[in-house]
Amino acid sequence: MKKQSRLAVTTMHMLEGRLATKVKKIFGLDAVTSDIKLMIDKLKKEGQDEIKERDFCIESLDKNEGDIAMKERDRDDLTAHINDLKLTIETLDKEIEVLKAEIAELQIELKRASENRKKENAEFEATVADQRATQKLLAVSLKILSSFYNAALVQTNQKTQKSVASQAPPPGFKKYEKSASSGGVMGMMQGIIDDAKAMEAECIRAETKAQKDFDDFVKDTNKSITMKSDAINTKSEDKAKAEEDKVQADKDMETTLTELETLANEAADVHKKCDFLLKNFETIQAARDNEIEGLNQATDVFSGASFKDVHG
Repeated sequence: MKKQSRLAVTTMHMLEGRLATKVKKIFGLDAVTSDIKLMIDKLKKEGQDEIKERDFCIESLDKNEGDIAMKERDRDDLTAHINDLKLTIETLDKEIEVLKAEIAELQIELKRASENRKKENAEFEATVADQRATQKLLAVSLKILSSFYNAALVQTNQKTQKSVASQAPPPGFKKYEKSASSGGVMGMMQGIIDDAKAMEAECIRAETKAQKDFDDFVKDTNKSITMKSDAINTKSEDKAKAEEDKVQADKDMETTLTELETLANEAADVHKKCDFLLKNFETIQAARDNEIEGLNQATDVFSGASFKDVHG
């Protein structure tokens, strides 16, 4: 009896299974289940794609942020470099102008000293010429005067000797000597000649010293001008190099600013594309998971539906 009951139950289950299959076919449950599975697969793929998209967004924004930070450092470094070059150029330009002014002043001093030297030399030549002319004139005069007094003295001595031989000089008379006045004039003339010679010698010494001082001044001044000219050439080369570097730095700055602008635009595009996803990623993923869970439950229900489930 029990064996018959078991057989009857098994037969009933088989009949119910066959009936359920017929019911699924009648109501299209297989097609619904297939569609639901397709929806689940699609949702899962969307979830995976969103994960990839999120990772891409994070990576892109991180890279963009790093690139911008690097370019901003380049921009700041270039800004400091350009400012240093500007200061260098301005400083060198001022130093060159100062050196040029100093050279011009030295050249003026050199010209002025040369003119003064010519005047001093001309005065020296004139003074020496005067002193030599005075000496020559007085020497000739002194010679003539000396010859005259010597001749007169000889004649007087001869007459005196004759007179003395004939008679003795009266009391109170002294022996005839050269006129005191003649000696005074000749002495004065000799003194003038000596003074002229002394003045000539002093002028020559002064002229020699003045010429040496002038030569030393010219030598030192020309040396200073040469040094300053060399300094101008060196600073001009440094200035030209700084200007060349600044031109290149300006180009680099222009390129860097363009790259920063490009990176900013890229960042804006990424934010426009990714901000919503990044902000709502967890919510979207949770909602999709809930939807997939619901669809899975529906699939389970449809897959395990029985005749009783269909008819209540």
